[in-house]
Amino acid sequence: MSRVVLSIGSNLGDRLAHLRSVVEALRPRLVAVSSVYSTPPWGGVPQQDYLNAVLVAEDPALEPSDWLKLGQELEQAAERVREVRWGARTLDVDVVWAAQRRQAAMMPVRSADPTLTLPHPQAHHRAFVLVPWLEVEPGALLEVAGATRPVGEFLAALDAAEVEGVRRTELSLGWRVL
Repeated sequence: MSRVVLSIGSNLGDRLAHLRSVVEALRPRLVAVSSVYSTPPWGGVPQQDYLNAVLVAEDPALEPSDWLKLGQELEQAAERVREVRWGARTLDVDVVWAAQRRQAAMMPVRSADPTLTLPHPQAHHRAFVLVPWLEVEPGALLEVAGATRPVGEFLAALDAAEVEGVRRTELSLGWRVL
């Protein structure tokens, strides 16, 4: 059994349709889906604002690497092109956090593998991840540099302008919002 937090985003083409394609593909595995947020681009490359959301999903048959592969397949289906780091994209699916059942408890997965680093090494710096994550999992915890803290503490430490730039929209991904 694995549980993941996925951050999804799009700023090219039909942005909402790209996000909805992920929800549709993962529908049987979904536990929670955040609202859709409009966010400025991150990383310094001039481009259109993103639509972002966070999904929480579970599947007894998938390992964290399987979630990464599935996310990459969804990006390819949306004709994602990787030309510029932090550049515009039709769809971005990031595995932010993962846990696996060990005996009776879900235990967070830690990985330094460059293909899938867990937890995501930049998640704690990104309001567009933290704001929707807190919406669906208000008690979420994240380990950074060997210390586990509430996600809300990481969000509170970010620049206020960055947090204010994450704006909840009225758009829907076709899933009940918690």
